Amino acid sequence: MITGETDDVGRAVADAHRHEWAYVLAATARVTRDLDVAEECVQEAYGVALAAWRRDGIPRNPAAWLTTTARRKALDVLRRDQTLRAKLPLLLEPEAGPYAALEGEEESVLPDDRLRLVFTCCHPALAREAQVALTLRLVCGLTTTEIAQAFLVSETTMAARVTRAKKKISAARIPFRVPAVEELPDRIDAVLTVVHLLFTTGHAPPTGELLVRDDLVERAIDLARLLVLLMPDEREVRGLLALLLLTHARRSTRLAPDGRLLLLEEQDRSQWDRVAIDEAREMVTDALRGARPGRFTLQAVIAAMHAEAPTYETTDWPGLLQIYDLLLEVWPTPVVALNRTVALAMVRGPGEALEAVEELERSGRLDGYRYLPSTKADLLRRLGRAAEAASAYRVALELADNEVERAFLRRRLAEVSAQQE
Repeated sequence: MITGETDDVGRAVADAHRHEWAYVLAATARVTRDLDVAEECVQEAYGVALAAWRRDGIPRNPAAWLTTTARRKALDVLRRDQTLRAKLPLLLEPEAGPYAALEGEEESVLPDDRLRLVFTCCHPALAREAQVALTLRLVCGLTTTEIAQAFLVSETTMAARVTRAKKKISAARIPFRVPAVEELPDRIDAVLTVVHLLFTTGHAPPTGELLVRDDLVERAIDLARLLVLLMPDEREVRGLLALLLLTHARRSTRLAPDGRLLLLEEQDRSQWDRVAIDEAREMVTDALRGARPGRFTLQAVIAAMHAEAPTYETTDWPGLLQIYDLLLEVWPTPVVALNRTVALAMVRGPGEALEAVEELERSGRLDGYRYLPSTKADLLRRLGRAAEAASAYRVALELADNEVERAFLRRRLAEVSAQQE
């Protein structure tokens, strides 16, 4: 055991929740065969850890300790109600039984337990939004409130959506395993989608005081690497991993020493992670071979073009605009259309880009999306329309809950407000 003060215990439990939640839940689900019961047992295990670790010290392997505790609680639940087995979904391989893990066994949790959990949540029997929401809840450990904010719906609506998804897993008797090769096409896009969303949630958290949640980013990259090992010939899997690596390569330059948010044009490119960029570049090249590239590969191409440009100004903006046009054909979403306006402004000027943003605004498809008004505000600022820019920055501030982003928006608002005086 590693002894420590009470505050150290609290931090250790919080850190274990950020980094080990998916491992512990996946291992417990192998015993319970029921996601609700597994989640309850894992939550109890984290609660027990606070008292036990203060009394006995922080264990050297918190994940193993939590897994053992959660699985013991799960076994107790099964023993108290033997009839439960007949009512639970078959979330376990047929040859394994509910008592496969012996009491007292500090079993190491295999990395592909997380993949089993992801693939379970991404079963085609579930609606796509339910797949994503359930994965964020179970694999990422996000609260219902956080997921509701990501989907721009009420907490009550999201809670009901997650509950229905769990019940559907039970009713459909969805197995807790990585699917066979012939089953992958029905699930792979959903799996890649949730890993990407996990990364973007960590890369730009919608709430909180941090610009990056390293626990979510690292978990997403780790899952993407596991997917590459599982499906080495899937080009979109390599495209996704390349995209994550290229985006994360800028992590050390996104904040100034004083904590200010630095935009892409302000970042010190000499400090970008060139090892990650080189690794990703090879994967992008491989992913582009063969048939028409998919959405993750095209996004990786965009990220690679930014990474390879010596400066922001000398970026191949016309080429980027062409890639965005291809991406819109493959993935015609309003967020892609909004991101495209950045390249459009550099190629054809902020006026034409503003027209595209205002068209998206009129469509209502991005209502509540915090980056729509901030993009509009920046274009208005560049056009010298300070009063309108200030109004758009105020809207963006109302939608932003991340403190680093709010500080940036307040500075920009102050700048354009000063121009009106």
